[in-house]
Amino acid sequence: SYSSGMAATIAGRRSAIFLTRDNLIGLGPATGAVHFHRRWRARIAASVNAATPLVVGDSIFVSAQYGPGAGVLRVEGSKLVDVWTSDEALSNHYATSVYAGGYLYGFHGRQEFGQSFRAVEFQTGRVRWSQDRFGAGSVTLAGNRLLIVRENGELVLAAASPEGFIPVARAQILPGVVRAYPAIAGGLLYVRNENTLVCLDLRK
Repeated sequence: SYSSGMAATIAGRRSAIFLTRDNLIGLGPATGAVHFHRRWRARIAASVNAATPLVVGDSIFVSAQYGPGAGVLRVEGSKLVDVWTSDEALSNHYATSVYAGGYLYGFHGRQEFGQSFRAVEFQTGRVRWSQDRFGAGSVTLAGNRLLIVRENGELVLAAASPEGFIPVARAQILPGVVRAYPAIAGGLLYVRNENTLVCLDLRK
């Protein structure tokens, strides 16, 4: 798996949560005891489980390409109960989606086929809007803004709004290909390609 582990407290119980190549699994951080697990991988040999699961309340958003698709699963004791699952809503290839105000924002589809960028209702999987053929990239949530770094090196700042894709600024900040995740701290954004690191001041 390419996915990073994360920690969350669900129903008062702390879990270390991983999307491995085969499963979504929650473990006791101190003991390694299995709290819950659910198979989540492609039926074919090729598979990409790369996006980090997102925990919202007692539910987990999980997403992958090559067949498993995406879903919101509610943790009920040792069980993961489907809220919804779909391969047509927000199937992440590499980049993790973000959550804001009841909606998921992220990249849908295979990276090499020209992904779309979407807003999806967390509780239903309903697609609110989609920017088709947007291309691959990463998305970071900063306050009520989406910081989208496209693979071609363009930075797009947009409102995290279910009403539509509303860019407020955009600039070509690096030549492509940009695949590394950016970092933001104190209003400064750090982005790199294979050869160059840039720091942008977003405070003004």
